[in-house]
Amino acid sequence: MPHKLRKIRKQRGSRTHGWGRVGQHRAGGSRGGHGKAGFHKHKWSYVIKYEPDYFGKKGFTSPKSVRRKVNVINVGVLDEMAEKLSTRMEKDKFFIDLESFGYTKLLGTGNVTKPLIVKVSSCSSSATEKIKEAGGQILIKSEELESSG
Repeated sequence: MPHKLRKIRKQRGSRTHGWGRVGQHRAGGSRGGHGKAGFHKHKWSYVIKYEPDYFGKKGFTSPKSVRRKVNVINVGVLDEMAEKLSTRMEKDKFFIDLESFGYTKLLGTGNVTKPLIVKVSSCSSSATEKIKEAGGQILIKSEELESSG
């Protein structure tokens, strides 16, 4: 219950409130710095006692787990947007260069109704089948290099 004679009321006018020389018991200096400052210096015993695993490395990162981002698109979406994405027509077929749009793989979800010529770095077997059934073709980067070399 609050009352009038609390310690802070008694200390009014005393400047230091019982902490001696002016400036003591102020700011971060009185606690040895803010946060984790001093963990390698004067707070080392605290680190040893309460946070022994704070410093140092643990474990490793497998090079296989650091994979590059694969940006995918489905053939159904490609079919819907064929007129917008097509840069030119080749033999009454829409030519779409997916690499120029930043896509790296073509997947086979959806249906293909238009004949498409698609240039992409990789694609699934179902996507290849669907595009060929609709009368189109797929140009894969590795196959182009083999045929030209």
